[in-house]
Amino acid sequence: MTSSTLPAGATRATPSATADAALEKRTYAKVFWRLVPFLMLCYVVAYLDRVNVGFAKLQMGQDLGFSETVFGLGAGIFFLGYFLFEVPSNLLLNRVGARIWIARIMITWGLLSACFMFVKTPTSFYILRFLLGVAEAGFYPGVILYLTHWYPAHRRARIVAVFMSAIPVAGIFGNPLSGWIMDSFHGASSLSGWQWMFIIEAVPAVIVGVMVLVYLDNGIAQARWLNGAEKALLQREVARDAEHGAKGPHSVAGVFRDVRIWWMALIYFAFVMGQYALTFWLPTLVKATGVQGNLHIGLLSAIPFVCAIVAMNLFGRSADRRQERRWHLIVPALMGAIGFTVAASYTQNTAVSLAFLSLAAAGVLTCAPLFWSLPTAFLSGTAAAAGIAAINSVGNLAGFVSPYLIGYLKDLTGSTQIGMYVLAAALVLGAVGVWLTPKQLVNR
Repeated sequence: MTSSTLPAGATRATPSATADAALEKRTYAKVFWRLVPFLMLCYVVAYLDRVNVGFAKLQMGQDLGFSETVFGLGAGIFFLGYFLFEVPSNLLLNRVGARIWIARIMITWGLLSACFMFVKTPTSFYILRFLLGVAEAGFYPGVILYLTHWYPAHRRARIVAVFMSAIPVAGIFGNPLSGWIMDSFHGASSLSGWQWMFIIEAVPAVIVGVMVLVYLDNGIAQARWLNGAEKALLQREVARDAEHGAKGPHSVAGVFRDVRIWWMALIYFAFVMGQYALTFWLPTLVKATGVQGNLHIGLLSAIPFVCAIVAMNLFGRSADRRQERRWHLIVPALMGAIGFTVAASYTQNTAVSLAFLSLAAAGVLTCAPLFWSLPTAFLSGTAAAAGIAAINSVGNLAGFVSPYLIGYLKDLTGSTQIGMYVLAAALVLGAVGVWLTPKQLVNR
Protein backbone atom coordinates (compact mmCIF):
# COMPACT_ATOMS: atom_id res chain seq x y z
CA MET A 1 0.00 0.00 0.00
CA THR A 2 1.42 3.42 -0.93
CA SER A 3 1.02 6.58 1.13
CA SER A 4 -1.72 7.72 -1.25
CA THR A 5 -3.81 4.65 -0.35
CA LEU A 6 -3.44 4.88 3.44
CA PRO A 7 -6.75 5.30 5.31
CA ALA A 8 -7.73 8.86 6.16
CA GLY A 9 -5.97 10.10 9.30
CA ALA A 10 -3.51 7.19 9.33
CA THR A 11 0.24 7.75 9.56
CA ARG A 12 3.03 5.45 8.61
CA ALA A 13 5.21 4.30 11.52
CA THR A 14 8.74 5.64 11.15
CA PRO A 15 11.70 3.27 11.48
CA SER A 16 12.73 5.21 14.61
CA ALA A 17 9.33 4.73 16.26
CA THR A 18 9.34 1.04 15.38
CA ALA A 19 12.83 0.63 16.85
CA ASP A 20 11.81 2.45 20.05
CA ALA A 21 8.74 0.23 20.45
CA ALA A 22 10.86 -2.89 19.94
CA LEU A 23 13.41 -1.66 22.50
CA GLU A 24 10.66 -0.94 25.03
CA LYS A 25 9.03 -4.34 24.53
CA ARG A 26 12.36 -6.16 24.83
CA THR A 27 13.46 -4.19 27.88
CA TYR A 28 10.28 -4.72 29.89
CA ALA A 29 10.28 -8.40 28.97
CA LYS A 30 13.83 -8.69 30.38
CA VAL A 31 12.85 -6.86 33.57
CA PHE A 32 9.77 -9.02 34.01
CA TRP A 33 11.55 -12.36 33.64
CA ARG A 34 14.51 -11.26 35.74
CA LEU A 35 12.55 -9.86 38.69
CA VAL A 36 8.93 -10.94 38.91
CA PRO A 37 9.22 -14.76 39.06
CA PHE A 38 11.95 -14.47 41.70
CA LEU A 39 9.97 -11.97 43.78
CA MET A 40 6.96 -14.29 43.48
CA LEU A 41 9.08 -17.13 44.85
CA CYS A 42 10.06 -14.92 47.80
CA TYR A 43 6.42 -14.06 48.48
CA VAL A 44 5.22 -17.67 48.18
CA VAL A 45 7.73 -18.60 50.88
CA ALA A 46 6.77 -15.56 52.97
CA TYR A 47 3.06 -16.13 52.73
CA LEU A 48 3.37 -19.83 53.44
CA ASP A 49 5.23 -19.14 56.69
CA ARG A 50 2.74 -16.41 57.60
CA VAL A 51 -0.46 -18.44 57.19
CA ASN A 52 0.56 -22.08 57.67
CA VAL A 53 -0.56 -21.62 61.27
CA GLY A 54 -4.08 -21.96 59.84
CA PHE A 55 -3.29 -25.51 58.81
CA ALA A 56 -1.31 -26.27 61.96
CA LYS A 57 -4.47 -25.42 63.91
CA LEU A 58 -6.10 -28.66 62.73
CA GLN A 59 -3.68 -30.62 65.01
CA MET A 60 -2.14 -27.90 67.17
CA GLY A 61 -5.42 -26.89 68.82
CA GLN A 62 -6.09 -30.45 69.96
CA ASP A 63 -2.52 -31.17 71.09
CA LEU A 64 -2.15 -27.96 73.09
CA GLY A 65 -5.78 -27.36 74.09
CA PHE A 66 -6.04 -23.96 72.38
CA SER A 67 -9.55 -22.52 72.03
CA GLU A 68 -10.75 -20.83 68.84
CA THR A 69 -10.24 -17.44 70.54
CA VAL A 70 -6.64 -18.28 71.52
CA PHE A 71 -5.87 -19.41 68.01
CA GLY A 72 -7.55 -16.36 66.45
CA LEU A 73 -5.63 -13.99 68.76
CA GLY A 74 -2.34 -15.75 68.04
CA ALA A 75 -2.95 -15.70 64.30
CA GLY A 76 -3.77 -12.00 64.45
CA ILE A 77 -1.09 -10.79 66.88
CA PHE A 78 1.42 -11.25 64.07
CA PHE A 79 0.05 -8.02 62.63
CA LEU A 80 0.72 -5.97 65.78
CA GLY A 81 4.46 -6.54 65.32
CA TYR A 82 4.00 -5.95 61.62
CA PHE A 83 2.19 -2.65 62.31
CA LEU A 84 4.79 -1.27 64.72
CA PHE A 85 7.83 -1.95 62.53
CA GLU A 86 6.42 -1.52 59.00
CA VAL A 87 7.30 2.16 58.40
CA PRO A 88 10.81 1.99 59.96
CA SER A 89 11.52 -1.17 57.96
CA ASN A 90 10.48 0.38 54.65
CA LEU A 91 12.49 3.53 55.31
CA LEU A 92 15.55 1.36 56.06
CA LEU A 93 14.99 -0.58 52.84
CA ASN A 94 14.88 2.70 50.94
CA ARG A 95 18.18 3.68 52.56
CA VAL A 96 20.25 0.46 52.52
CA GLY A 97 18.74 -1.12 49.39
CA ALA A 98 16.31 -3.93 48.67
CA ARG A 99 18.96 -6.64 48.29
CA ILE A 100 20.33 -6.56 51.83
CA TRP A 101 17.08 -5.71 53.57
CA ILE A 102 14.85 -8.30 51.87
CA ALA A 103 17.51 -10.96 52.53
CA ARG A 104 17.60 -9.95 56.22
CA ILE A 105 13.83 -10.17 56.45
CA MET A 106 13.61 -13.63 54.89
CA ILE A 107 16.41 -15.22 56.89
CA THR A 108 15.14 -13.96 60.26
CA TRP A 109 11.53 -14.94 59.64
CA GLY A 110 12.63 -18.41 58.48
CA LEU A 111 14.50 -18.99 61.72
CA LEU A 112 11.58 -17.71 63.79
CA SER A 113 9.08 -19.83 61.87
CA ALA A 114 11.06 -22.97 62.74
CA CYS A 115 10.89 -22.00 66.43
CA PHE A 116 7.13 -22.62 66.41
CA MET A 117 7.88 -26.30 66.93
CA PHE A 118 8.67 -25.38 70.56
CA VAL A 119 5.27 -23.77 71.29
CA LYS A 120 3.62 -25.26 74.39
CA THR A 121 1.46 -22.47 75.84
CA PRO A 122 -0.72 -19.63 74.53
CA THR A 123 1.92 -17.15 75.78
CA SER A 124 4.75 -18.71 73.78
CA PHE A 125 2.42 -18.86 70.77
CA TYR A 126 1.59 -15.15 71.10
CA ILE A 127 5.25 -14.12 71.56
CA LEU A 128 6.48 -16.02 68.50
CA ARG A 129 3.63 -14.74 66.32
CA PHE A 130 4.46 -11.17 67.40
CA LEU A 131 8.18 -11.64 66.67
CA LEU A 132 7.39 -13.19 63.28
CA GLY A 133 5.44 -10.03 62.45
CA VAL A 134 8.39 -7.86 63.51
CA ALA A 135 10.76 -9.95 61.36
CA GLU A 136 8.56 -9.82 58.26
CA ALA A 137 7.59 -6.16 58.58
CA GLY A 138 8.58 -4.33 55.43
CA PHE A 139 8.74 -7.25 53.03
CA TYR A 140 5.49 -6.72 51.14
CA PRO A 141 5.47 -2.89 51.07
CA GLY A 142 9.19 -3.05 50.34
CA VAL A 143 8.57 -5.11 47.21
CA ILE A 144 5.75 -2.75 46.15
CA LEU A 145 8.17 0.17 46.59
CA TYR A 146 10.91 -1.74 44.76
CA LEU A 147 8.63 -2.32 41.75
CA THR A 148 7.95 1.44 41.51
CA HIS A 149 11.70 1.84 40.88
CA TRP A 150 11.35 -0.29 37.73
CA TYR A 151 7.81 0.23 36.44
CA PRO A 152 5.81 3.41 35.72
CA ALA A 153 2.21 3.69 37.01
CA HIS A 154 0.52 2.61 33.78
CA ARG A 155 2.27 -0.78 33.96
CA ARG A 156 1.98 -1.49 37.68
CA ALA A 157 -1.49 -3.04 38.15
CA ARG A 158 -0.67 -6.02 35.94
CA ILE A 159 2.81 -6.47 37.40
CA VAL A 160 1.63 -6.26 41.02
CA ALA A 161 -1.21 -8.67 40.18
CA VAL A 162 1.29 -11.16 38.77
CA PHE A 163 3.54 -10.72 41.82
CA MET A 164 0.61 -11.17 44.21
CA SER A 165 -0.42 -14.32 42.39
CA ALA A 166 2.08 -15.73 44.87
CA ILE A 167 -0.72 -15.67 47.48
CA PRO A 168 -2.97 -18.13 45.63
CA VAL A 169 0.09 -20.08 44.46
CA ALA A 170 1.04 -20.49 48.13
CA GLY A 171 -2.48 -21.72 48.78
CA ILE A 172 -2.56 -24.05 45.78
CA PHE A 173 0.69 -25.80 46.69
CA GLY A 174 1.06 -24.90 50.35
CA ASN A 175 -2.24 -26.27 51.65
CA PRO A 176 -1.83 -29.77 50.17
CA LEU A 177 1.87 -29.72 51.16
CA SER A 178 1.02 -28.76 54.74
CA GLY A 179 -1.65 -31.47 54.93
CA TRP A 180 0.73 -34.07 53.52
CA ILE A 181 3.54 -33.14 55.94
CA MET A 182 1.21 -33.25 58.94
CA ASP A 183 -0.21 -36.66 57.97
CA SER A 184 3.08 -38.24 56.80
CA PHE A 185 5.49 -37.03 59.52
CA HIS A 186 3.16 -37.20 62.53
CA GLY A 187 4.93 -39.08 65.32
CA ALA A 188 8.35 -39.17 63.62
CA SER A 189 11.13 -38.54 66.19
CA SER A 190 8.37 -38.04 68.79
CA LEU A 191 7.21 -34.83 67.09
CA SER A 192 3.68 -34.00 65.98
CA GLY A 193 2.85 -33.37 62.35
CA TRP A 194 2.34 -29.65 62.95
CA GLN A 195 5.85 -29.38 64.46
CA TRP A 196 7.37 -31.03 61.39
CA MET A 197 5.39 -28.68 59.17
CA PHE A 198 6.89 -25.60 60.84
CA ILE A 199 10.42 -27.03 60.60
CA ILE A 200 10.24 -28.15 56.96
CA GLU A 201 8.44 -25.05 55.66
CA ALA A 202 10.94 -22.71 57.38
CA VAL A 203 13.92 -24.04 55.42
CA PRO A 204 13.04 -22.43 52.04
CA ALA A 205 12.86 -18.95 53.65
CA VAL A 206 16.47 -19.15 54.79
CA ILE A 207 17.69 -20.60 51.46
CA VAL A 208 15.84 -18.03 49.35
CA GLY A 209 17.02 -15.25 51.68
CA VAL A 210 20.62 -16.16 50.88
CA MET A 211 19.73 -16.27 47.16
CA VAL A 212 18.42 -12.67 47.39
CA LEU A 213 21.91 -11.47 48.34
CA VAL A 214 23.34 -12.98 45.16
CA TYR A 215 20.52 -12.38 42.69
CA LEU A 216 18.65 -9.13 43.40
CA ASP A 217 19.79 -5.68 42.21
CA ASN A 218 18.97 -2.53 44.18
CA GLY A 219 17.93 -0.61 41.09
CA ILE A 220 18.29 0.02 37.36
CA ALA A 221 21.81 1.46 37.59
CA GLN A 222 23.18 -1.73 39.23
CA ALA A 223 21.55 -4.13 36.73
CA ARG A 224 24.48 -5.63 34.79
CA TRP A 225 22.02 -7.71 32.75
CA LEU A 226 20.72 -4.52 31.04
CA ASN A 227 22.63 -2.60 28.38
CA GLY A 228 22.97 1.18 28.28
CA ALA A 229 19.98 1.80 26.00
CA GLU A 230 17.73 -0.39 28.13
CA LYS A 231 18.80 1.34 31.35
CA ALA A 232 18.24 4.77 29.79
CA LEU A 233 14.73 3.81 28.66
CA LEU A 234 13.73 2.53 32.11
CA GLN A 235 15.21 5.52 33.91
CA ARG A 236 13.43 7.89 31.54
CA GLU A 237 10.08 6.15 32.05
CA VAL A 238 10.40 6.11 35.84
CA ALA A 239 11.60 9.75 35.95
CA ARG A 240 8.66 10.86 33.81
CA ASP A 241 6.30 8.95 36.08
CA ALA A 242 7.84 10.53 39.19
CA GLU A 243 6.83 13.96 37.92
CA HIS A 244 3.22 13.03 38.68
CA GLY A 245 4.27 12.44 42.30
CA ALA A 246 4.38 16.22 42.64
CA LYS A 247 0.70 16.11 43.56
CA GLY A 248 1.53 13.87 46.53
CA PRO A 249 3.37 14.59 49.81
CA HIS A 250 7.12 15.25 49.60
CA SER A 251 8.29 14.20 53.07
CA VAL A 252 7.67 11.59 55.73
CA ALA A 253 5.93 14.19 57.90
CA GLY A 254 3.81 15.21 54.92
CA VAL A 255 2.67 11.62 54.49
CA PHE A 256 1.16 11.50 57.98
CA ARG A 257 -0.59 14.86 57.47
CA ASP A 258 -2.13 13.85 54.15
CA VAL A 259 -5.76 12.80 54.63
CA ARG A 260 -5.60 10.77 51.40
CA ILE A 261 -3.08 8.40 52.99
CA TRP A 262 -5.48 7.63 55.84
CA TRP A 263 -8.38 7.26 53.41
CA MET A 264 -6.34 4.71 51.45
CA ALA A 265 -5.46 2.91 54.70
CA LEU A 266 -9.14 2.58 55.65
CA ILE A 267 -10.02 1.16 52.23
CA TYR A 268 -7.14 -1.29 52.46
CA PHE A 269 -8.20 -2.27 55.99
CA ALA A 270 -11.60 -3.33 54.63
CA PHE A 271 -10.04 -5.46 51.91
CA VAL A 272 -7.48 -7.08 54.22
CA MET A 273 -10.32 -8.11 56.56
CA GLY A 274 -11.54 -10.47 53.86
CA GLN A 275 -8.11 -11.58 52.70
CA TYR A 276 -6.81 -12.87 56.02
CA ALA A 277 -10.09 -14.34 57.19
CA LEU A 278 -9.96 -16.45 54.05
CA THR A 279 -6.31 -17.49 54.29
CA PHE A 280 -6.33 -18.27 58.03
CA TRP A 281 -9.74 -19.94 58.24
CA LEU A 282 -10.20 -21.62 54.86
CA PRO A 283 -9.02 -25.09 56.04
CA THR A 284 -11.40 -24.85 59.03
CA LEU A 285 -14.28 -23.73 56.81
CA VAL A 286 -13.68 -26.61 54.39
CA LYS A 287 -13.44 -29.11 57.26
CA ALA A 288 -16.73 -27.80 58.70
CA THR A 289 -18.55 -28.94 55.53
CA GLY A 290 -17.74 -32.55 56.44
CA VAL A 291 -14.43 -33.15 54.65
CA GLN A 292 -12.10 -35.57 56.47
CA GLY A 293 -8.30 -35.96 56.32
CA ASN A 294 -5.72 -33.18 56.25
CA LEU A 295 -4.58 -33.97 52.69
CA HIS A 296 -8.16 -33.93 51.37
CA ILE A 297 -8.82 -30.64 53.17
CA GLY A 298 -5.63 -29.23 51.65
CA LEU A 299 -6.53 -30.30 48.11
CA LEU A 300 -10.04 -28.83 48.31
CA SER A 301 -8.67 -25.66 49.95
CA ALA A 302 -6.50 -25.15 46.87
CA ILE A 303 -9.53 -24.75 44.55
CA PRO A 304 -10.47 -21.19 45.65
CA PHE A 305 -6.86 -20.11 45.09
CA VAL A 306 -6.89 -21.45 41.52
CA CYS A 307 -9.95 -19.26 40.83
CA ALA A 308 -8.21 -16.30 42.49
CA ILE A 309 -5.06 -16.52 40.38
CA VAL A 310 -7.14 -16.32 37.18
CA ALA A 311 -9.25 -13.39 38.42
CA MET A 312 -6.26 -11.40 39.71
CA ASN A 313 -4.48 -11.43 36.39
CA LEU A 314 -7.57 -10.80 34.25
CA PHE A 315 -8.54 -7.76 36.33
CA GLY A 316 -4.93 -6.51 36.45
CA ARG A 317 -4.53 -6.64 32.66
CA SER A 318 -7.88 -4.96 32.13
CA ALA A 319 -7.11 -2.16 34.61
CA ASP A 320 -3.81 -1.32 32.89
CA ARG A 321 -5.25 -1.57 29.39
CA ARG A 322 -8.13 0.79 30.21
CA GLN A 323 -6.15 2.88 32.74
CA GLU A 324 -9.22 2.65 34.98
CA ARG A 325 -8.72 1.78 38.65
CA ARG A 326 -11.87 2.33 40.68
CA TRP A 327 -14.37 -0.07 39.08
CA HIS A 328 -11.67 -2.70 38.74
CA LEU A 329 -11.57 -2.66 42.56
CA ILE A 330 -15.26 -2.20 43.29
CA VAL A 331 -16.37 -5.24 41.28
CA PRO A 332 -14.04 -7.80 42.95
CA ALA A 333 -14.84 -6.35 46.40
CA LEU A 334 -18.53 -7.00 45.77
CA MET A 335 -17.70 -10.47 44.42
CA GLY A 336 -15.98 -11.19 47.74
CA ALA A 337 -18.96 -9.92 49.73
CA ILE A 338 -21.40 -12.11 47.78
CA GLY A 339 -19.10 -15.12 48.09
CA PHE A 340 -18.79 -14.84 51.88
CA THR A 341 -22.53 -14.25 52.34
CA VAL A 342 -23.67 -17.28 50.34
CA ALA A 343 -20.89 -19.58 51.64
CA ALA A 344 -21.91 -18.67 55.20
CA SER A 345 -25.48 -19.73 54.45
CA TYR A 346 -24.51 -23.19 53.10
CA THR A 347 -21.86 -24.37 55.53
CA GLN A 348 -23.16 -27.98 55.47
CA ASN A 349 -22.99 -28.30 51.67
CA THR A 350 -19.42 -28.84 50.50
CA ALA A 351 -20.04 -28.12 46.80
CA VAL A 352 -22.03 -24.89 47.29
CA SER A 353 -19.79 -23.63 50.10
CA LEU A 354 -16.63 -24.31 48.09
CA ALA A 355 -18.05 -22.65 44.97
CA PHE A 356 -18.83 -19.43 46.81
CA LEU A 357 -15.62 -19.53 48.84
CA SER A 358 -13.94 -19.63 45.41
CA LEU A 359 -15.90 -16.52 44.38
CA ALA A 360 -14.89 -14.86 47.66
CA ALA A 361 -11.23 -15.78 47.09
CA ALA A 362 -11.31 -14.46 43.52
CA GLY A 363 -12.74 -11.19 44.83
CA VAL A 364 -10.72 -10.47 47.96
CA LEU A 365 -7.37 -11.61 46.55
CA THR A 366 -7.91 -9.49 43.42
CA CYS A 367 -8.52 -6.41 45.58
CA ALA A 368 -5.05 -6.50 47.12
CA PRO A 369 -2.84 -6.00 44.03
CA LEU A 370 -5.25 -3.64 42.27
CA PHE A 371 -5.54 -1.48 45.37
CA TRP A 372 -1.88 -0.43 45.15
CA SER A 373 -2.44 1.33 41.83
CA LEU A 374 -4.39 3.95 43.83
CA PRO A 375 -1.80 5.32 46.32
CA THR A 376 1.21 4.79 44.03
CA ALA A 377 -0.50 7.10 41.51
CA PHE A 378 0.22 10.11 43.75
CA LEU A 379 3.24 9.00 45.84
CA SER A 380 6.92 9.12 44.88
CA GLY A 381 10.40 9.16 46.42
CA THR A 382 10.84 8.94 50.20
CA ALA A 383 7.16 9.81 50.61
CA ALA A 384 6.33 6.65 48.65
CA ALA A 385 8.44 4.52 51.02
CA ALA A 386 6.71 6.00 54.08
CA GLY A 387 3.26 6.23 52.49
CA ILE A 388 3.15 2.66 51.19
CA ALA A 389 4.39 1.36 54.53
CA ALA A 390 1.91 3.48 56.52
CA ILE A 391 -1.05 2.35 54.42
CA ASN A 392 0.06 -1.28 54.56
CA SER A 393 0.70 -1.24 58.30
CA VAL A 394 -2.66 0.32 59.19
CA GLY A 395 -4.48 -1.83 56.65
CA ASN A 396 -2.83 -4.98 57.95
CA LEU A 397 -4.18 -4.34 61.43
CA ALA A 398 -7.20 -6.02 59.86
CA GLY A 399 -5.01 -9.12 59.84
CA PHE A 400 -5.19 -8.90 63.64
CA VAL A 401 -8.86 -7.97 63.87
CA SER A 402 -10.18 -10.41 61.27
CA PRO A 403 -8.95 -13.84 62.53
CA TYR A 404 -9.49 -12.83 66.18
CA LEU A 405 -13.04 -11.70 65.41
CA ILE A 406 -13.87 -14.91 63.53
CA GLY A 407 -12.45 -17.02 66.38
CA TYR A 408 -14.26 -15.04 69.08
CA LEU A 409 -17.60 -15.17 67.25
CA LYS A 410 -17.18 -18.89 66.61
CA ASP A 411 -16.56 -19.56 70.31
CA LEU A 412 -19.51 -17.31 71.18
CA THR A 413 -22.06 -18.67 68.68
CA GLY A 414 -20.62 -22.07 67.71
CA SER A 415 -20.58 -20.98 64.05
CA THR A 416 -18.49 -18.89 61.64
CA GLN A 417 -21.66 -17.58 59.97
CA ILE A 418 -21.95 -14.23 61.78
CA GLY A 419 -18.25 -13.53 61.28
CA MET A 420 -18.50 -14.12 57.54
CA TYR A 421 -21.42 -11.71 57.31
CA VAL A 422 -19.26 -9.09 59.05
CA LEU A 423 -16.51 -9.69 56.48
CA ALA A 424 -19.00 -9.23 53.64
CA ALA A 425 -20.09 -5.90 55.15
CA ALA A 426 -16.45 -4.76 55.42
CA LEU A 427 -15.88 -5.49 51.74
CA VAL A 428 -18.97 -3.48 50.77
CA LEU A 429 -17.66 -0.54 52.83
CA GLY A 430 -14.30 -0.84 51.07
CA ALA A 431 -16.04 -0.74 47.69
CA VAL A 432 -17.93 2.42 48.73
CA GLY A 433 -14.62 3.99 49.81
CA VAL A 434 -13.10 3.32 46.39
CA TRP A 435 -16.18 4.74 44.65
CA LEU A 436 -15.82 7.96 46.68
CA THR A 437 -12.15 8.34 45.65
CA PRO A 438 -11.78 10.97 42.86
CA LYS A 439 -11.06 9.19 39.58
CA GLN A 440 -8.74 11.98 38.39
CA LEU A 441 -6.44 11.20 41.33
CA VAL A 442 -5.94 7.50 40.57
CA ASN A 443 -6.88 6.72 36.93
CA ARG A 444 -3.45 6.57 35.30
